[in-house]
Amino acid sequence: MSSAEGTPAPIILSANRISKSFGEIPVLFSVDFDICPGEVHAIIGENGAGKSTLIKILSGIEQPTSGSISYDGQTVVLPPNGAAEAMGIVLIHQEQNLAEHLTVSESIFLGREIKRFGFLDLRQMRARARAVMEMLHVHVDPDARINTLSVADKQMVEIAKAISRDARVLIMDEPTAVLSVAETQTLFEQIRRLTARGVAVIFISHKLDEIMELANRVTVLRDGQLIATVGTEALTPDSIAQMMVGRELSNLYPPKHEPDVDAPVVLAVRNLVAKGVTNISFDLRKGEILGFAGLIGSGRTAVAEAVVGLNHRSGGDITLNGKPAHFARVAQSVDAGLAYMTKDRKGKGLLLNMGLRPNLTLLTLNKHLKFGFLDGSSEARALERAVRRFDIRARDAAVAVGRLSGGNQQKLMLGKTMESEPDIIIMDEPTRGIDVGTKQQIYHIIAALAAEGKSIILISSEMQEVIGLSHRVVVMREGRLAGVLEGAEITESEIMRYAAGIKQSEHHDRISA
Repeated sequence: MSSAEGTPAPIILSANRISKSFGEIPVLFSVDFDICPGEVHAIIGENGAGKSTLIKILSGIEQPTSGSISYDGQTVVLPPNGAAEAMGIVLIHQEQNLAEHLTVSESIFLGREIKRFGFLDLRQMRARARAVMEMLHVHVDPDARINTLSVADKQMVEIAKAISRDARVLIMDEPTAVLSVAETQTLFEQIRRLTARGVAVIFISHKLDEIMELANRVTVLRDGQLIATVGTEALTPDSIAQMMVGRELSNLYPPKHEPDVDAPVVLAVRNLVAKGVTNISFDLRKGEILGFAGLIGSGRTAVAEAVVGLNHRSGGDITLNGKPAHFARVAQSVDAGLAYMTKDRKGKGLLLNMGLRPNLTLLTLNKHLKFGFLDGSSEARALERAVRRFDIRARDAAVAVGRLSGGNQQKLMLGKTMESEPDIIIMDEPTRGIDVGTKQQIYHIIAALAAEGKSIILISSEMQEVIGLSHRVVVMREGRLAGVLEGAEITESEIMRYAAGIKQSEHHDRISA
């Protein structure tokens, strides 16, 4: 990167021929990286490419096996356990790290509280917190409790916390994973304000359109190796994706095989009422992929959870294969052949401290009993099948699932969902936080399941994902069904018209195909 005068811009932080191994397993191979003040430098790559390891080394959380780190032109050993923050290098983790019971000001100054005469100076902490918020154009009450804030506001508090530490290098790991389009744009405005003040921002994202919009340079990693560092002006989303996976991705979405229009309705929902949703009606046919689109907060997840028994249903009717169904617990829906894959794989989907086998068979232990005891060999065979079918990659079956890449965690959760051999699968954000190569794998798996006659409800915030996979699309707005689209109607502009309330459904007779 160069300055306006053509002279090289100063480098604030750099990694020089960094390698890292965990035991005998190498994960980074002689990687170079640098960033300048006022720059947004994106690091991208497939899950398991080494991105997380690199940013942990750049923030002092991990030490390199070989190579060196330079800061302000001097070779340094970054202190561990977050102490590099005192030097101005701040990492905002993908999973927000705020104490839910504290106020905004208390969270911002946690661990470095302002004191007066030996007591907390809450007034000064509030004043400084408010000043940082105003600088970032964030309108959050410093006295508000963290657990009352939206996800977007929590993200802004994390940034304020970093800025209050006089961050010179801000490392952001998947900061938009749970943000809406509008919230993402607000975040980008804050990032641009920071870079205008000379803050260097290292940005991790799987969303290639975000990279193209925000970053000045892109570093691509693949299998722990540096593939390229390129200015975004010389790139396209397709060229970035190809560098990430080492192959063409023109067939990202598989061809759509239209389901039989005379196929039976396997799931019928009429006038569903539950927390967050009102009077929702739709049909799902055998072999169909039914997309659910809408803005964040539109009620898509609430519908899925009400159908499977996670969200109490206070009204409406559900029929499964023509028979009335009412599930008070998820186990009942699983037994009936209806499986739900949650969007929260780390909080609700997987036991992160346990190995692959207990995670895979958690919902289907009865299948693996022998004389009343759990049959380890039966579980092992199930895992072997799932590993082959879903291409789950782990160095051994005993490794804690939390140490797998996001893509392999997601494929394991898909294996866990399919272990019950369901006929109907509800997939909520099935590719959130995973790389484009793994997305392609999952898209082809979803299409193959539908071709086998499985019926799928696909909930996704990624518009192209819904359009690329779905045979029909239900659009939701503010807890209600806004419209049902099919065929040539399934376009981004048409979905947005319904999702934003510009257009209302005129075809109540099109609940089923």
